Amino acid sequence: MVLATACGPGELPADGRGTVVGVVDGDTVVVDLDGTAETVRLLGIDTPETVHPDRPPECFGAEASHRLAELLPPGTPVVVTRDVEARDRYGRLLGYLASADGRSVNRTLAEEGFAAALHIDPNDGMRHELAAAEARARSAGLGLWLACGGPHEPRVATSG
Repeated sequence: MVLATACGPGELPADGRGTVVGVVDGDTVVVDLDGTAETVRLLGIDTPETVHPDRPPECFGAEASHRLAELLPPGTPVVVTRDVEARDRYGRLLGYLASADGRSVNRTLAEEGFAAALHIDPNDGMRHELAAAEARARSAGLGLWLACGGPHEPRVATSG
């Protein structure tokens, strides 16, 4: 994993520190980095869709978004760590987030069953750790593994 040493387009402050502005969905947040609001896509995980322009909301997406909002309310200090690629095709900054106490937000979401591990080369700094976290959640039947049987399942309409 790499921390940028200068703050400019696509780079981080030298220490990677920022403050959460808000949560977009279960794997995307807005972080203030030295006065610039950056949309940060959490690397190594994928949560069910809630705001995708071309797909309906997926099972457990709302729960994943809510959990991330609990972990990272506005004003929460975080440290953003990059991997190999700075941005995705949508222009979002790619990163791993840690809370002020050093706890990995990406790993927490996977181990609690709110996210599946997602490996996209060349960004593999936490690949094995996140896959292991997902495996533990899956075998324990946590979160989306119990409610939906896995990621990217359609939301099931309830009658009533």
